[in-house]
Amino acid sequence: MSKYIFIFFIIPLFSFSQSDFEKTIQAGGIIINGLSFLKNNKPSQNTNKMVLVLCVKNKLEEKITFKIIGKDLEDNEVKKDLVIQNDGKECFLEIPKGIYTYEVILSNKETFKKGEYKFDDDITVTIKKVN
Repeated sequence: MSKYIFIFFIIPLFSFSQSDFEKTIQAGGIIINGLSFLKNNKPSQNTNKMVLVLCVKNKLEEKITFKIIGKDLEDNEVKKDLVIQNDGKECFLEIPKGIYTYEVILSNKETFKKGEYKFDDDITVTIKKVN
């Protein structure tokens, strides 16, 4: 008789805990799938080979304006400029790869340097006075 009471009371306990356990496992699976979904939808860290990061450091004694003009793959004109304080650093976070005309303009509107450069990888450009 004690066997039957044991089975009668103990087996339902295992079945309830097992269903709770299964629910916990399913909830954990949902959370993990949700996290992997969020991880896959994060903005790519430069996995797109058509976009790069361009940073400019100013080692001059005055603020400068760094301007670039170029074209993307669809022939749309790309024009961007940065104002960088002396001893500062600023970045263009997403620009298409390509050949750009750049210009460094001093605070008195005088052109310090001008030219063309092929930006094809992440780069930091340092602007400093040449002795």
